[in-house]
Amino acid sequence: MIFHKVATKSDSKNGDKTATLPRKAVYRLSIYLRCLQTLRDNEVETVSSEALAKAAGVKSTQLRKDLGYVGQFGTRGLGYNVETLSVEITKTLGSTRLQPVVLIGVGNLGSALLRYGGFQKQGFEIVAAFDERPETVRKSALHGGIELHHSDDLEGFIQKNGVKMAILAVPGPAAQEVANHIVHAGVQAVLNFSPTVLQVPADVTVNNVDLAAELESLSYFVR
Repeated sequence: MIFHKVATKSDSKNGDKTATLPRKAVYRLSIYLRCLQTLRDNEVETVSSEALAKAAGVKSTQLRKDLGYVGQFGTRGLGYNVETLSVEITKTLGSTRLQPVVLIGVGNLGSALLRYGGFQKQGFEIVAAFDERPETVRKSALHGGIELHHSDDLEGFIQKNGVKMAILAVPGPAAQEVANHIVHAGVQAVLNFSPTVLQVPADVTVNNVDLAAELESLSYFVR
């Protein structure tokens, strides 16, 4: 994955201010939040830094450093209040309301992403899907009443609805051109499933998901 610096907003005595968090720290904070959600679902009220770090797959020293970006909420001997820490991480990540996302490319992968039910639970909502040939996309590919549009309507939809995030699941040759259009329309963050390294402005964040590369790296550990 490609990591950039990302700006998030946090409260201070002087009002809101912009604090720069390392992208890797933001990624880990989202993992901690998912772990805390599991604890909440199991009605666990407090968790130690060691237990939370183990669940997230990081060292406890790393977890405490990352949570330092959020604030000081732990109690010696008791650990962290699960509900309080969840709320504060959510505020830091800016996900206190559903973040609208558009999906571009409704092939096999795009259709599977539309059927995935976990996005909304984590604060994201796919509000529309786009494809060059929407008439050929099977109706069964759509999930939850998500609207399917022609790619020609992409920029207008993004601008009209103030969408800042996009999932890109188009073939490699088309990825850069599509990225140019959505960035021009106002998208600031892209989750890229296309096998292409996108060239975007410095203020646009891209996370590349290369499934083949992930498998290749895992194969090293297979004996």
